[in-house]
Amino acid sequence: MDSTQTAAARAARPQDPVNAVCADKLREAAALLEAQGANPFRVAAYRRAADTLRSLPGDIGQIIEREGAEGLEALPGIGRGIASALLEMTRTGRWIQLERLRGNADPVQLLTVVPGLGHRLAERIHEELHVDTLEALELAAHDGRLESVPGVGPRRASAIRASLQSMLSRSRPRFVAGTRASARGPSVGTLLAVDAEYRKGAEAGRLPTIAPRRFNPSGEAWLPVLHAVRDGWHFTALYSNTAQAHQLNRTRDWVVLYFYDDEHAEGQHTVVTETHGPLTGRRVVRGRENECRRHYAT
Repeated sequence: MDSTQTAAARAARPQDPVNAVCADKLREAAALLEAQGANPFRVAAYRRAADTLRSLPGDIGQIIEREGAEGLEALPGIGRGIASALLEMTRTGRWIQLERLRGNADPVQLLTVVPGLGHRLAERIHEELHVDTLEALELAAHDGRLESVPGVGPRRASAIRASLQSMLSRSRPRFVAGTRASARGPSVGTLLAVDAEYRKGAEAGRLPTIAPRRFNPSGEAWLPVLHAVRDGWHFTALYSNTAQAHQLNRTRDWVVLYFYDDEHAEGQHTVVTETHGPLTGRRVVRGRENECRRHYAT
């Protein structure tokens, strides 16, 4: 068979559906990020990874089964962060980052993939702790916050912790207490600076907007989005579009910051205007109030 026939045979070979679906998601994310003014290097990285998936002769599921994330990272154009995204896609059938970019993320539904978490308890955890990724849930399970949610307690928190360890053990580095110096993520000063940049841009109408699917029956593109890089961290900032934020009329106050670093360890924090105590009226990072107090004192 000559080279022309070989190329024709390769083109005629059916594309593996798992690879094709993942490649399409990466390309859609790249297009959305580009439209939202995100880092062009990140956009290009997603497109290169999509090209790699389209050209693979085998199923990435088999690579994951044999070699885990390391096998994915060995592929051309696929680094640690994209490998983790592919693990999420194949593990859950979803990619929460893409859903967030589309404006149709449903964090409560995502949390229910954890064994033992029904919809009602997942909703309570989401509203109490402001977590909407499995990685953020794992951090809450390790630092004690999860146990404080009504209906959880130490025994259930331990079971959730074990389930998440099994589900995420082959995924990207996570912010688990004691793992490394940056385990808590960006400093509160950096988080508050990105929060201020986002709110200022949103109020001035300078940011691109998306139409969230949840709590938006008219389909209006009202939700501003910011992609920014500060102090070595990559951020996506959005107003909170949760049931609680709508009920308390805080959709233009609560800001959710998603972040990752160059090692692609990721996390999130929610920034709010404090309504009681010594920081009343100040912007505060939930869960890091003591650090905010020190930040404002200096």
